[in-house]
Amino acid sequence: MCDVWYLLLVHLIFTLIVCSICVSLDNGGWATDESSILAFEGPCNIDIRDASQLSQEEFIKRYAHQSPVVIKGATDNRKFHQICSKDELIRNHGTKKIRLSSANTYSYEKRDVSLKYYIENVMKPQTLTMLGNETFYWFGDNNYTEWEDVFNRYKPPPYKLPFMTGAYSFGVADAGTGVPFHFHGPGFGEVIYGRKRWFLYPPEKTPSFHPNRTTLQWLFEDYPNLHPDDKPVECTINQGEIIYFPDRWWHATLNIDASVFISTFLG
Repeated sequence: MCDVWYLLLVHLIFTLIVCSICVSLDNGGWATDESSILAFEGPCNIDIRDASQLSQEEFIKRYAHQSPVVIKGATDNRKFHQICSKDELIRNHGTKKIRLSSANTYSYEKRDVSLKYYIENVMKPQTLTMLGNETFYWFGDNNYTEWEDVFNRYKPPPYKLPFMTGAYSFGVADAGTGVPFHFHGPGFGEVIYGRKRWFLYPPEKTPSFHPNRTTLQWLFEDYPNLHPDDKPVECTINQGEIIYFPDRWWHATLNIDASVFISTFLG
């Protein structure tokens, strides 16, 4: 009889472990075939801070104008995660027109398609042979009137820069895609689903890159040959984490998995 209870207890523990793993690995339906994942996580040489221990005053003093920072636990966006699942986005917003951008640095080409068409026909894992002008992904150029109901559900990072307000840029992209090196004003980037690797350089250090090569190609072709002094500041951001980048910092991104993400650009 004891053996029966022991087996039942082991089965119960095993079931609880499996269930907890399933919950922790929830990808919102944005599953990626492992054979399609070419990008990988790298080192993290950026400060990682817990929001409960990072005050607004310290954020301004240490990071706002000086250096990037990764912030954990800044907001509870679980409800926003739910509406950004694959099924929910297609069901509620599939007929909306979105604007796709090519993945090259200086001359972005644009294409307008429905969200459903993009997810089912355009959104594919990046390969090492595809150039930037051949790769189209959805990030930004959002019609605020059409997407207002989505943006109203998002809780932005609690940190502020004086005299600046935020504008959202929302998107979905597949594994291996990303934005090549560029710069603009300060902002926050949050990962809703998936993982996104960030590479950054301060304003005074222009990275070496080809404007029509993708971030994935740069990672495989250029990154390994960089002198240690020329390595970027970098970190991989996971679901629910936020990265802050100061004004005019060069940055490039690389989606390791199929990813949903939102940025808050300050201006």
